[in-house]
Amino acid sequence: MKKGLTILLILLMVLGISTFAFAAKKIGVAMPTQSLQRWNQDGANMKAQLEAEGYIVDLQYANNNVATQVSQIENMILGGCDILVIASIDGSSLGTVLKIAKEEGIPVIAYDRLIMETDAVSYYATFDNYMVGTIQGTYIKDVLNLDSRTADDPVYMEFFGGSPDDNNARYFFGGAWDVIKPYIDKGVVVVPSGQTEFEQIATLEWDSARAQARMDNLIAAHYSAGQRLDAVLCSNDSTALGVTNSLSGAGFDKNNFPYITGQDCDIANTKNIIAGYQSMSIFKDTRTLAAQVVKMIKAISEGKEPEINNTTDYHNGVKIVPTYLCEPVFADINNYKELLIDSGYYTPEQLGL
Repeated sequence: MKKGLTILLILLMVLGISTFAFAAKKIGVAMPTQSLQRWNQDGANMKAQLEAEGYIVDLQYANNNVATQVSQIENMILGGCDILVIASIDGSSLGTVLKIAKEEGIPVIAYDRLIMETDAVSYYATFDNYMVGTIQGTYIKDVLNLDSRTADDPVYMEFFGGSPDDNNARYFFGGAWDVIKPYIDKGVVVVPSGQTEFEQIATLEWDSARAQARMDNLIAAHYSAGQRLDAVLCSNDSTALGVTNSLSGAGFDKNNFPYITGQDCDIANTKNIIAGYQSMSIFKDTRTLAAQVVKMIKAISEGKEPEINNTTDYHNGVKIVPTYLCEPVFADINNYKELLIDSGYYTPEQLGL
C-alpha cells in the first residue's frame, strides 16, 4: 500500500511539474484592430486554440494605432510573455521594441503580415498572399473570357489595392496584376482611370469609406454617362464593400453591376455574394492559420524547429524569414455553403439564410 502510494505521488509530481511547466508558457498575441471582422476572428481563434493547449494568452488589439501596438508589445515583454505572435499595423515600425524582445530571448512569430527591417523575427505564418492575388486575377480572366476577346471588344475595369503600410497588400496586387497585365498590354483590358500603379490604387488602412470615396470619384470622372464597367478587382472585402456601396449609390444595379473580387469572406460581403452584388471572396480560414501558429508555438516550447514550407521568398529587408504558407481558396455563389456553412465557419443565421 505504502509502495503504491509512493508511486502515485511520484506520478502526480511528474505530471504536476510537466503541466506547470507547460501552462506557465505565456503567449503575447498582438492584433492590429477590431474594426475589421477578420482580425476579431483571428484573435479569437488564436486565443481559443492556445488556451485549449494550456497556454496563458495575453491578447491585445491596437485600434490601428502604431504607438499603441508598440506599447502593448512592450507590456507583453515586461509581463513575462515567452513567445510573441504579432500581426503588425505597420510592418516597418516595430524594430526598436522587437530588439528588446530579441535581447530577452523571446521568439517572435509574424502573423499574416511580415514584419520588416528587423532581424528579431523568428518565423512568419501566413496564407500564400501572391496566390491570393493570382486567384482574384484568374477569376476575372475566366468570368470575362479574356482569352477569347480582342481589343475590338475590350473589358473595362478598375483596381483597388490595400493599405500601403501592410506588406501583404503589394503581394495581393502583384499576384492579380501579373495575371491581368498581359491583357492590358494587348488592349483586351482597358482601365479608364489609368490608375494601375500600386500607389495610385492603394487604400489606407483598408478602409471602406476611403474605398467608397475613391470609387465615387472614379464614377464621376469616367462612368457618369452610362459607360460600361465590367470588373473591379478589390484586394479585400473592406475595399470591396466600399466599392459596392458606391456603385449602388450611383445607380448601378444587377443589370450592369461589375464583377467584384474580395478577400476574407466577411459576413457583409458573403451576404453580397448571395445577393449578387459581389462575385467572389478569397476564403482564408483563420482556424487553419491559428492552428499552424499553435503548432509553431508548441514546437518552439519543446525546443524543436517548427514546420516550415518556404525559406526563399519572404525577405524583410534584413533577412529571409522562415515561413509557413497556408493555401487560400475562393468562395462564390456556387460553393459558399460548402466552404462557409458546412465547415462550421458561419451559421445560416449569420448569413441571413
